[in-house]
Amino acid sequence: MASFPIPADEQERLRDLERHDLKGHADDPHFDRILTLARSLYQTPIAVISLVEADRQWFLSRQGLTVRETPREQAFCGHTILGDEVLVVPDALADERFSTNPLVTGDPHIRFYAGAPLRTPDGHKLGSLCVIDREPRQPSPEQIDQLKLLADLVMREIELRRMSHHCPVTGLPQRTLLHKLGTKEFERALQHDLPLSLLCIDLDNFRLINNRWGHPAGDQVLRDVSQLCRSLLPEHDLVVRMGNSEFALLMLERDSDSALQIAEQLRESVHHLPGVFSHSGYQLQISGGLTSRTAGDTSFNDLLHRAEHALDLAKTNGRDQVSRLMGAD
Repeated sequence: MASFPIPADEQERLRDLERHDLKGHADDPHFDRILTLARSLYQTPIAVISLVEADRQWFLSRQGLTVRETPREQAFCGHTILGDEVLVVPDALADERFSTNPLVTGDPHIRFYAGAPLRTPDGHKLGSLCVIDREPRQPSPEQIDQLKLLADLVMREIELRRMSHHCPVTGLPQRTLLHKLGTKEFERALQHDLPLSLLCIDLDNFRLINNRWGHPAGDQVLRDVSQLCRSLLPEHDLVVRMGNSEFALLMLERDSDSALQIAEQLRESVHHLPGVFSHSGYQLQISGGLTSRTAGDTSFNDLLHRAEHALDLAKTNGRDQVSRLMGAD
């Protein structure tokens, strides 16, 4: 049993944190400037942007601390992510949750803590923006509101970095992220012996839409298809725009037969998407290539190559269909 509180959405929260891929942004000057503002508003020696992983918290940016991470069981921010409001601890020595915490009884000798959760658009709390003092104190309501606003600024910066790897038309992650995120999900499935399925799709004759009705019509089709894909899958599944008219759907903990049902439902639903072409007799169609993890697979690339090969087969065999290929057990 964990020695720290766990949010109800913990698995989804951890996956959301992982997909934000923030490890390369530690000590970014944009975050550092926000910490300078927080310290100035609260007149505290310490300010931190903390991200809470499964077993540790690590600091995306920090001022007044030399350590870069602490165990999660010591993390005040692990309590902050349980709620939506600013967590205020006026005197940690007088709070039974923290009075014996090594960060209170030893360096940095925390007495006062205030942390605002960093909430994603999906509602998951990745961590917190917090200010810390070595003396007890009680912030004013205005200071609490200001910390919330600064936390919103932190999340805006975080989302800007995430969106730099996303398609500007659909808002979906782009191909560069599929291999990184797919590899992590493959390793997780391998470790826990879980099913994992990958569907690659392509809009049949997509060039005709752009040529006949213009690129705005084509962009709207891409948005409609991306929204349809998302609507058919749970939040933790991954939808990626691979390029031009191709998408990939990574379906977690879904076996091949169940994934095929989703693929066929998607193929049929695409037929009924409206557009400027609705009265012209033109009907949207997709081809799909589906595969699932087998015992013989050693990497995510095995799935990706097989799904793309299956997609090629669907196109060769007449389009508007889903081909399924499985690896050797």
